[in-house]
Amino acid sequence: MGRRLVPLTLDNLEDLPQRCRSCVFWELDPVSGEAASAAGTTALEKESWISAVLLDWGSCGRVVYVDDVPVGFVLYAPPAYVPRSTAFPTSPVSPDAVQLMTGFIMPGYQGQGLGRVMVQTVAKDLLRRGFKAIEAFGDARWEQPACVLPADHLLAVGFKTVRPHPRHPRLRLELRSTLSWKEDVEMALDRLLGAVQKEPALRPL
Repeated sequence: MGRRLVPLTLDNLEDLPQRCRSCVFWELDPVSGEAASAAGTTALEKESWISAVLLDWGSCGRVVYVDDVPVGFVLYAPPAYVPRSTAFPTSPVSPDAVQLMTGFIMPGYQGQGLGRVMVQTVAKDLLRRGFKAIEAFGDARWEQPACVLPADHLLAVGFKTVRPHPRHPRLRLELRSTLSWKEDVEMALDRLLGAVQKEPALRPL
C-alpha cells in the first residue's frame, strides 16, 4: 500500500471530500459563515481562505493519498487565521501554538494509523517552522464526522487536555513528543549516511 501526504493547495482542493470543499465552519466567524451559506458562496470563501493563508503563512493542510486515491486530509493554521476559534468556551489557543482545525479519514481507511501519521506529519512541518505545540478544540460528545474532532481521538494520538470542558475541551500536543525513538534513530542514520557519502563529481551551481 503506497501512501503519501501532500501539502494542500488550490490545485488539490478538489480531492477533499465533497462536503468539506465548501465548508467554512472554521474559516469564517459564525455570522459571516451564515451569510456565505445563505448567498451560496461558501466554496469561493473556502478557496479564498486557503489562498490567503498559503500566501501569508504557508502550508496549512495535508491531503492523504493511498495508491494515488485521496482518502483523507487535515487542516491547521495559527489561530489568527481561524475566526471560529474565538467562539469556543475554552478559547483562546495559546500564542505559541498552531490550531489543528479539522481532519477526516475515509471510512474504508480508518483504523490503519493514518490519523497518527497525519498528526506526525503536521508536527514535523511545524517544528521546522519554529512552533512548539499544536492545540485543538475537541468534541467530548462526538457521535459522527463533523468539523470538530473527537476529543477521544485527539487524546489517542498524544494530545493532553489543557482546559477541560464538558463538551469542548482544549487539548495540546507538545511537538517534540510526537517524534518517536524510531524516527530519532532514522534521522540519526540519515545524518550518518549523509556524512559518509562521496561528494558528487559535479555540483549544481
